[in-house]
Amino acid sequence: MAAAGLAAGAARAAYTALSQRPPGGAAVWTRTNHRGEPVTLLAGPAVAAGAALACALTPGLPPRVRAALVAGGLGAAAFGGYDDLAGSGDRRGFRGHLGALAHGEVTTGAVKLGGIGVSGLVAAALAGGPAADVIINAGLTAGSANLLNLFDLRPGRAIKVAVAGGSLLALAGARRAGGRQRPGAARAVAGPLGSALAMLPADLGERAMLGDAGANALGAMLGTAAAVSLGRPARAALLAGITGLTAASEVVSFTAVIERTPALRWLDMLGRRPAGPGRTAGEPPAPPGPGRVAGHSRAALTLVPPESPGSAPAAGAASP
Repeated sequence: MAAAGLAAGAARAAYTALSQRPPGGAAVWTRTNHRGEPVTLLAGPAVAAGAALACALTPGLPPRVRAALVAGGLGAAAFGGYDDLAGSGDRRGFRGHLGALAHGEVTTGAVKLGGIGVSGLVAAALAGGPAADVIINAGLTAGSANLLNLFDLRPGRAIKVAVAGGSLLALAGARRAGGRQRPGAARAVAGPLGSALAMLPADLGERAMLGDAGANALGAMLGTAAAVSLGRPARAALLAGITGLTAASEVVSFTAVIERTPALRWLDMLGRRPAGPGRTAGEPPAPPGPGRVAGHSRAALTLVPPESPGSAPAAGAASP
């Protein structure tokens, strides 16, 4: 609980500081949603920073585990942020990016996928273990980073998935010794979950979004937490499940499945603003700026031309 509180406080402080002085200006970090309202990507770097700080300081974690969590999370955040800011969104998913690469086009998404793969390998090597474990763990870190990002298509969805997955991991990874339970996995997931929950109100309120930087970082840290707390059979099964879901995302819309399933739709809408234009009373708008597409997971956003001075905000398509 102390680690989660530290992560939440650090994430909020980082978000406040970044919002007051956005690197490169507010416009660089601003996107336009389906309501014609601006949302900021600054929640992503704030989540990554808060989670990394908490993982570095959480008591009871071995040094190797701390290093693996921080390396995996910050590496995924860096490459995800690159795709957020430099990506055009013309290519999406593994098929789009690898297809472009086959024709000699290096997309920002392809750079991100390769970079997150390397970050996952570094995190797995830092965690240590036999070669077979390093391979499985690298896949867990990189695969989880990509999978969670695929859920970041509606307000709050990726954070809800992260909280659900992290909570299950904390229960599954608990160890019993001498009749006492040692929450090793709980310590590992406390940082990313505390940081994510701190950003949930802004995400649900459509004032901010995780973007690739935030979603990739959270996913990578949860994957690393699974790598250092589960047995090999459980890790192999989890990696198979992540691989299967990622492959399915190339042909099946997760949003469509959620919309068709009443229980999932209820959970997805929980805490979100009702449909229709306008911002809830009392909610401050994000800094205005030109609409730009945010990486390949921003499938619901479209590119919007920069506003001319004095013009009204331009409207994009569907919310993050």
